[in-house]
Amino acid sequence: MNWVAALPMYNVTPALAHDWRALLDHVHRRLRPWLEARGDTLAIVDPATSLDEFWLRENLLLSQTCGYPLVKALAGRVQLVATPVFSVDGCAGGDYRSVLVARTAAGVTSLAACRGLRAAFNNPDSNSGMNLLRSAVAPLAGGRPFFASVIETGGHLASLQVLLDDRADIAAIDCVTFAFVLDKLAHLGRGVVEIGATRSAPGLPLIASKRVPPDGIEALAIALADTIAEDRPLAKRLKLDGFANRPLDDYASILDIETDAVKRGYPRLA
Repeated sequence: MNWVAALPMYNVTPALAHDWRALLDHVHRRLRPWLEARGDTLAIVDPATSLDEFWLRENLLLSQTCGYPLVKALAGRVQLVATPVFSVDGCAGGDYRSVLVARTAAGVTSLAACRGLRAAFNNPDSNSGMNLLRSAVAPLAGGRPFFASVIETGGHLASLQVLLDDRADIAAIDCVTFAFVLDKLAHLGRGVVEIGATRSAPGLPLIASKRVPPDGIEALAIALADTIAEDRPLAKRLKLDGFANRPLDDYASILDIETDAVKRGYPRLA
């Protein structure tokens, strides 16, 4: 098998994209005995298709997705390899949450005060940008639209930019992404203020094709853990403390978050 791998989810800057590729290079070296014993190869790639298509490739050895697609479009179609544990507030044990940020000029200090303002979110299939924000708004909305308007931006960085451009007032940003933004893209952090945080959920999972055999999943998990243990400077740049071996059932809580919003009469962000 000619396997492929890519880690696309936290490539916040070109330097971070380089570091995520370096992580895969380390993993590749550690996997060589397993690959050579099978007569297999591994290519580290930039996905040329949509991520939804890439994640479903039969020759996918390793990638990262969001927990929302994992329990929706990808359910039963990929394998869970591991969950990264980040050295960011709210990420203990492989959890994460979203930071609620508002345009400073909007003058709000809580989500409740955002009624009638404009919201931005990255994608409809994002747990951090949509599902967790919907969950936070649902108890406040009373089954009615909460925002004056909602705009889809295509990414967390784009959501921050529309706040700075005065095209929206409030957004939910993955806390790991926001930590990288504050470190590396400070201009996107200026002009916004943190007004709270969402509930926690299992972090963005590392996945593999169903074609990867059990010994391959085990080899991947060991290679990832060894890389972080041995290359501490790389781990620090990526804010990685390690990887958690979480059961797939943990991710069902993301569906519970969705179901709770629906039961509250708030099935879509509005």
